Amino acid sequence: MLRIHDARTGRVQEVRPSGALRLYVCGPSAHRYAHLGDLRAQLLPDLVRRVLERRRVRVVVCRGAADGVGGAPAERVRLHEEALSRDAAALNLRPPEYAPDAAESAGLAVDLVGELVGRGHAYATPGGAVFFDPKSISGGDDDSGGSAVAAGDWPLWTPGGDPSFGSPWGPGLPGPHVACSAAALRFLGGRVDVHVGPPSASREGALSEAAAGHEVVGHRLCGAGLLFEGRPMDGPAEAPAGGTGEGAEEGTEQGTAEGTAGGTAEGSVLLGDVTAAGLDPLAVRLAFLERHYRERADLSWEALRAADATLRRWRARVAEWAESPSAPMAAAYVERAESAFLDDLDTPSALAVLRELERDDSVAPGARFEAFLHLDLVLGLDLSTEIGKARVEGPARS
Repeated sequence: MLRIHDARTGRVQEVRPSGALRLYVCGPSAHRYAHLGDLRAQLLPDLVRRVLERRRVRVVVCRGAADGVGGAPAERVRLHEEALSRDAAALNLRPPEYAPDAAESAGLAVDLVGELVGRGHAYATPGGAVFFDPKSISGGDDDSGGSAVAAGDWPLWTPGGDPSFGSPWGPGLPGPHVACSAAALRFLGGRVDVHVGPPSASREGALSEAAAGHEVVGHRLCGAGLLFEGRPMDGPAEAPAGGTGEGAEEGTEQGTAEGTAGGTAEGSVLLGDVTAAGLDPLAVRLAFLERHYRERADLSWEALRAADATLRRWRARVAEWAESPSAPMAAAYVERAESAFLDDLDTPSALAVLRELERDDSVAPGARFEAFLHLDLVLGLDLSTEIGKARVEGPARS
């Protein structure tokens, strides 16, 4: 069975769901377009799903809104959400069963805050704010010092905001982690076997446990960050250069592929910038797979071009092998790659096995064909797309 590094314990542990596995993933901010750093984070739950489904485990995924679901015009939020769906499809990320939009997430957040207030885990201030009291679940003395808010308490509802949402405490916006906790509880039934998100999601877990009355999350899975040519991928992304930029706001400056900032503000690079450079979007997926999810990766245009060349070569080889007599898949190679998948999603080792198999001319072409397509069920690289098409000589193997 799949073993993953549990961020709570710091150890690699086996995932053993009782029935369907319930997975929650924190989505990127709806206030901007998702950049490559966001998309790398979304690959992680897709890998968990694909690996477990190969083990005959049903996986139910809920993707929630990131911190805060208000404060941006509704039309802009809608464009960003639609762009995320297109990017996810282009990267072969399986769609989640549940993905509440910003408006629905705000309603869920209001319900959760009301429940926490009713259970005595949160309190409203005269100004219309609501705060969570962590001492209500951990014990401890009141340290408010006579002020309205005690030290260490954190906001669940903040008054104001443009636009804002209605609530019993007045118009405002949900605080960090509230919408995520609310979505997980509503759609996954009060139990999350695997939670995929940043380390800061521990507060989200506290909210969920206070509302549910029991421990909600079984395992926490945290991926490392992403750099692009040395720049952190954490800036706003308002203008895709191409591809996924369909429907972008009028008057937004369009970037140029391979520009100094990758076509976006603050050095963020979007999937549209990659496709505008003439590269297959699945080259991004392959480049992500080349690095272990817990390793901070530094991508570059050179790395993406190399991944694009590898992708095209593998598709050409698969199409070539498809014309050979059928043969049982190369079982020893497949077992090694699948063992790597199960060992904390070790995709770099699995790809190394594929490269070794590609070079092994002692294995029948039909066996290599079957092995590559079998493993592509997890890799998600569409390696069969060139089968039946006119053959074009590709670059030499490396």
